[in-house]
Amino acid sequence: MTLIKYSLGIDIASKTMQCCLSSIDIRQAVTIIATRSFPNTLAGFTKLDKWITAHCRQDEHPLVITLEATGVYYEACALYLKQAGYRVSVVLPNKSKKYMQSLGLRSKTDTIDARGLAQMGAEQRLAVWQPLSEFYFTLRTLTRHLQSLQQTRTSISNQLHALQTSIYQVKVATNQLKALLECLEEQIGSAEQAIQAHIASNATIAGKVDQLCSIKGVGLLTVAVILAETNGFALISHARQLVSYAGYDVIENQSGKRSGATRISKKGNHRIRRILHFPTINVVKYQGGIFADLFERTYGRHHIKMKSYVAVQKKLLIILYTLWRKDQPFMEQPVAMAGEEG
Repeated sequence: MTLIKYSLGIDIASKTMQCCLSSIDIRQAVTIIATRSFPNTLAGFTKLDKWITAHCRQDEHPLVITLEATGVYYEACALYLKQAGYRVSVVLPNKSKKYMQSLGLRSKTDTIDARGLAQMGAEQRLAVWQPLSEFYFTLRTLTRHLQSLQQTRTSISNQLHALQTSIYQVKVATNQLKALLECLEEQIGSAEQAIQAHIASNATIAGKVDQLCSIKGVGLLTVAVILAETNGFALISHARQLVSYAGYDVIENQSGKRSGATRISKKGNHRIRRILHFPTINVVKYQGGIFADLFERTYGRHHIKMKSYVAVQKKLLIILYTLWRKDQPFMEQPVAMAGEEG
């Protein structure tokens, strides 16, 4: 039977890669060709490359490779295969999970996951993965490190408050927590300076960041996180895609005559939603205009402040994306949203 393409599914853990090579023919029948496990190392990537070459001829039929975004463990393999000339796609875990559930796969093992990813790549036309540039990889590392330091500071501060208000005072523990907080404050300041210096090192990006910060209430760190988590919007082709990526897409709950409450999916990048929380409150309070109007209009319908702030978060994110694409500062007059033109 005439083949259409080869499909390789790779389930990656911290130390191993479980691989399944399949093919799909003109009847849409998916057939497993071979399975094998490789170490998640450079030597393992080289062996995987040779194994692929031994089992399929890409000059006759194309090969697609599908990986699941498991933390950072997939990145080295995906980059190696991308640089080797393969068509690589990376899917979010929730997307692959739903697909495998649709196949009736109840068990979960590395082998089953690899086979599911191979079938997914064979049956669907998945988007091609693009790696982070070195600039945005460094920026993402710095912003995530800063977030980790801030969360640790909050945890230590809560512990210190609990000790200081306890029935008895334990000076050793209290003094050590105070010392930790001082160290964390110093490291947080250093991380913030490193982020500012890194953005300033690229004049083009620094200029566009200044334009985004022309929105009163939006600071450099907010913009830095959004750019770091979206690779400078490189993989975003329209506003709806960005909304879904950040988890602001709306899930409806309606069947027949029943109409339930709608909510945002939150199935996206939580760091973007987290960093937009306080700037949203600021733009409603200080910037006013379209942001305050949106807040008041939505609040008047349901009288839930947080729901209105979420609506403003979504609006602010789209405006930041539009300004970045158009390379212009913020103006109160509405501008056409990027991806909605023509």
